[in-house]
Amino acid sequence: MISDVPGIARVAAYYAEVWQTTEDVLSTETLHCIRHAGGATIGAFDGDELVGATTGLFCPDGSVYSMIAAARPGVGHPLKLAQKDWAVGLGAKSMRWTYDPLVSRNARFNLVKLGAVVTEYTVDFYGPMRDGVNDGDESDRLTVQWDLTSERETHESVPQGDVTLTAPDGEPLARTDGERIWCRVPRDIVQVRKESAALARRWREAVRGVFVEAFEQGYVATSMSREGWYELERR
Repeated sequence: MISDVPGIARVAAYYAEVWQTTEDVLSTETLHCIRHAGGATIGAFDGDELVGATTGLFCPDGSVYSMIAAARPGVGHPLKLAQKDWAVGLGAKSMRWTYDPLVSRNARFNLVKLGAVVTEYTVDFYGPMRDGVNDGDESDRLTVQWDLTSERETHESVPQGDVTLTAPDGEPLARTDGERIWCRVPRDIVQVRKESAALARRWREAVRGVFVEAFEQGYVATSMSREGWYELERR
């Protein structure tokens, strides 16, 4: 865990670099207050180089809320396990956080690698964001619930059933076999945003429509395929 002010300042600068902004994502002052209130910022290092960090808060219900995480490829999993160890040490039985539903690599990490489940879709969670990653897009977010007391058996999502909706690229967006729903997102939404903000917005609206309706009907998201298909099952 990082508890000294210079170390926390280094993490604040790292978060700003990852999100491509000169403004604070979480300021040194905020991170230090989080630590002082019982939260923790955990860093990952390659020698002296900071290659990943995550910050979390212990919540009144006994769970942990992971506010933010960023890491070099290959570092995210051990970093998340270190945060889990900290949480379990405090007596937490679950952890939750949010992420952009259009970022398929994060979905696969959360649902398949960690075995977490997505339970909520929030439209424009943060309101307008001005960083270099999210600027110009609405900040819809999925809420992840990770059970820290047991491991969930995960599987590869294989879309089946009839096509019910078409995606902005003209290919299938949603399928259903009558029990489960599959929803496809772009393989690389960051690249889509760079090429066409209008197309990225159409993807946002299309995926939002599938998830909001599915969650209203009692579904949760449990898997993500390598090809970008979420699998949603009834709770």
